[in-house]
Amino acid sequence: MRSEVLRFSGRKRDRAMGAPATEFASAMLVLTISLVPLTGLMTVVTPFLMRRGEVFAVTVPDAAARDPYLRSLKRQYAIAMLGLTTILTAAGAWGACTQNPSLVLATLCAGTLLICACSYGLMLFFRAKVNAYKKERGWKAEAQESVAVVGDAPVPRAVSLKWNLLYIPVMAVTLLIGAVGYAQMPDLIPQHVNFQGEVTDYMEKSPFVILAPVLIVAFMAACMAFSHWTILRSKKPSDPGAPATSALAYGMFARAQSILLVAGGLILSLLGPVMELAFIGVIGIAEAGVFVVVLALALVAGSIVISVVYGQGGARVFARMGGSEKLLADDDEHWKLGVFYLNPNDPSLFLPERFGIGWTVNWGRPAVWVIMAGGFALTVAFVVAVMVMM
Repeated sequence: MRSEVLRFSGRKRDRAMGAPATEFASAMLVLTISLVPLTGLMTVVTPFLMRRGEVFAVTVPDAAARDPYLRSLKRQYAIAMLGLTTILTAAGAWGACTQNPSLVLATLCAGTLLICACSYGLMLFFRAKVNAYKKERGWKAEAQESVAVVGDAPVPRAVSLKWNLLYIPVMAVTLLIGAVGYAQMPDLIPQHVNFQGEVTDYMEKSPFVILAPVLIVAFMAACMAFSHWTILRSKKPSDPGAPATSALAYGMFARAQSILLVAGGLILSLLGPVMELAFIGVIGIAEAGVFVVVLALALVAGSIVISVVYGQGGARVFARMGGSEKLLADDDEHWKLGVFYLNPNDPSLFLPERFGIGWTVNWGRPAVWVIMAGGFALTVAFVVAVMVMM
């Protein structure tokens, strides 16, 4: 086996360890010092992207968005998250500059998780303060007002689910590249690289190798299509004080997010053809790594831009509109720990997040548990299949 590796190395190993290796190392540096601050900065601005009647997952009157105390709580949260993000970014940059792979990996993985955990912990801390302030001010909905938007004016909607059919040509091209180039594939194909772009593991050539990228694209397409479907099936929130404009704002938000989801998913699916080309030897595995890093950063940046422009549920579309001094609706009792929606009486399976950008599920509906169990089983089957193939 080792002799075959040495025989195979020659030109292809040189490609993995030469200029592309330098590009790969640089890409990992960019990933470390960019993904961490991008994630951190997204958490920093999150409280300012929520609907004006929601502060740290607590329902308040729309006009309370201008309350000095609540605004100060948002600033305190932002300062704390900005400080943590700065420290982790500096640690990642130091690890990359000193060629310390352990510190780089720790910052990239553990640092990102730490940002998310601290964000949630601080949200719970300030949520308790907002709840206490809400009781002190006597903000209580005397009746749960709900509205329905009726009229001839068209409301923007998420793009059609049919756009996900574009994954089929990508899978076909991926399979075609693998089938045509199978004869040119080496007996041992590079599988893993380290932070310097050096190949550290190989896999033996087999027909399953060309099927693995197709399976990866198919699984990715299924996940993206499901996420797209949840947007279409989601509960559409409406502000009782401004039903028409809030419906329009949410429609614009849902449409923008669905376009990003389709476009981003299709771009990510190009990973399939790139993998096949790397297996054949047309491009080096380090070059493929650079490609993935660039795509990941572009999609994260695009998601942040859309979130900042539209806000959660379209909150920033009509941010300057006046708000009601009264609390017209209050469903805080159904939001457990601020982010888990549990309401068996609500037929909706999906709805917008209370703290964060995107959508969540109604854990009070049995169908949601079935969907989650099915998704978990599908993920396990996918991982096992890829491990067997590669």
